[in-house]
Amino acid sequence: MDPDDHAPRSAAGLPPTGDDRVDAAVGGLGRLAGRPVDEHVAVLEEVHGRLRDVLGELNEGSP
Repeated sequence: MDPDDHAPRSAAGLPPTGDDRVDAAVGGLGRLAGRPVDEHVAVLEEVHGRLRDVLGELNEGSP
């Protein structure tokens, strides 16, 4: 049995990052399943934008 089988998983089926904002953004990838490929770009752009916003917030807090 793989020890990762019992690790907590985010909405996208990935291990949590420890940052709820990142986990929520990455969770958006779960919307890709079952969608036509031509709709993937919009979902990926949204997730990328949310992650970029989180990084920007973190950058503002550093000296």
